Amino acid sequence: MSGDLAEIHDEWPNRTASRYVEAGGLRWHVQELGTEGPELLLLHGTGAATHSWAGMAPLLAQHFRVIAPDLPGHGYTDPAARGQQSLPGMAALVASLLDALGVEPKLVVGHSAGAAVLIRMTLDGLIRPAAIVSFNGALLPFEGLMGKVFPRAARALAALPILPGLLARRARRSPMVDRLIEQTGSQSASLDLVHYQSLSQSPRHIRGVLAMMANWDLATLEQDLLELDTPLYLVACVNDRAVPAAQARFLKARLACARLRIVHELGHLGHEEDPAQFVGFVEEAAAEVGLLG
Repeated sequence: MSGDLAEIHDEWPNRTASRYVEAGGLRWHVQELGTEGPELLLLHGTGAATHSWAGMAPLLAQHFRVIAPDLPGHGYTDPAARGQQSLPGMAALVASLLDALGVEPKLVVGHSAGAAVLIRMTLDGLIRPAAIVSFNGALLPFEGLMGKVFPRAARALAALPILPGLLARRARRSPMVDRLIEQTGSQSASLDLVHYQSLSQSPRHIRGVLAMMANWDLATLEQDLLELDTPLYLVACVNDRAVPAAQARFLKARLACARLRIVHELGHLGHEEDPAQFVGFVEEAAAEVGLLG
């Protein structure tokens, strides 16, 4: 699979669970696993897609009805319109998908930016989960100079129409994905990178990633987090170079609703490196809020 993504590739993880759903003016790629148990929504992070849950989803399906979409502009889901690429816009789009599916998730799990979307949805009253589980959640803005430079740089890059095509061509000729993964603190040898490599060769996917980054406002979310009263389970990996574990420690001290679990040996993609361990964190949270016996 290379180039712009069209139909779902036969080798896509959990391919038999995939289907397309029309909602919010977009065609969504959604995977659904399991038929019994509480409804569980999984949201991947920026730059990923449903393949990020390849190891976890089948295990979770033993106790939950699992729903995992590709976020707008990612993987096989259509890109969001210009005014819907913000965090509240993404939250509203995911809510429209849940309405189309007739799903009211009792438990929600998000990785990185996916956790931010779920918290925004909860704060906006779009979902009412019993608990939110955040894996290395990107919930706070960059500090210092980076906090000022990164948003401007992301907007400038997203405004260049030729850039996605250039990056996609570069990805076909260089070990770009391997280097990016290593910068997250995760070990590429313990991951299946073939799907990240395929996504990196899609101009549409790259365009969606840049648009999401350019329109992200975590400063507002940081302030609004003080209003969150839904149990928030923060799982943070010490080796994460993308979202430092110190952010989760800060939020644990700041939010009465927060619980914290520290993982010492993994990086930003810890849930892909050790799916079983992270399934355990989800089941633990579900048991604590009464969703599992």
